[in-house]
Amino acid sequence: MKISLIGKTAMVGGSTSGIGKAIAIALADCGAHVILVARNEEKLKAVQDILDTTHGQQHDHLVVDFSLFDQAKERIAAFFSGRKVDILVNNTNGPSAGGIKEKAAEDYQQAFELLFQYAVYTTLQALPHMEANQFGRIINVSSMTVKEPQDTLVLSNTMRTALVSWSKSLSRAVAAHQITVNTVLTGYFDTDRLNSLMEMQAGKMQLSFEEVKAKRIDAIPMKRLGKPEEYASLVTFLASDHAAYLTGTAIQLDGGLMTGML
Repeated sequence: MKISLIGKTAMVGGSTSGIGKAIAIALADCGAHVILVARNEEKLKAVQDILDTTHGQQHDHLVVDFSLFDQAKERIAAFFSGRKVDILVNNTNGPSAGGIKEKAAEDYQQAFELLFQYAVYTTLQALPHMEANQFGRIINVSSMTVKEPQDTLVLSNTMRTALVSWSKSLSRAVAAHQITVNTVLTGYFDTDRLNSLMEMQAGKMQLSFEEVKAKRIDAIPMKRLGKPEEYASLVTFLASDHAAYLTGTAIQLDGGLMTGML
């Protein structure tokens, strides 16, 4: 199966490292023009420089701090006033870890803006072109905590679940325009984000980082962490014509970690 995204423009959030970076590279390898989005311009430029341009792509980047929602809205609106995208990958850093008793109401508001409002706002900005063009791919990078909440990630549990619910409603509303909306529920992948969570867990449990990592890996039936490139392969498929009839889904990508059937 050959995937070609030649002539398509993709916007990828959180694309300077980890899963987001791998997605951007994979989409460019398939011929897409890629708009990188993150808060560090130096890192954005570094990733942009390594993206494939074999098919004449003209890649670009947009500096946005997802945690500053009002500023982010202004920059996203300014971009879409003159630009269009065919493929939108909603991906941001996760909110701070912590349990119920460690979080105040203000923390939920910040997480709501980071994980829910930013994705909703950006998606609504992208939709008019997708509808007019009768083609669109909206892909949300989410977490397995949507289906199996973790006690120490209460903000992520709550807000990511809200986005999946909204995305399901959206998928039905835009399906007639040949726009698909899908969410990937992320398991344990070899990223800086996972490392930071394991370091925090190690401190709380008075264990070494290596011990915590070994416990995580042992819990995964495949006995290894996922590779960002494997994640990018799924997203590239979802962005392609081959996934034109697949919409409204929340796909587990976790090496078999989640135990539920649905």
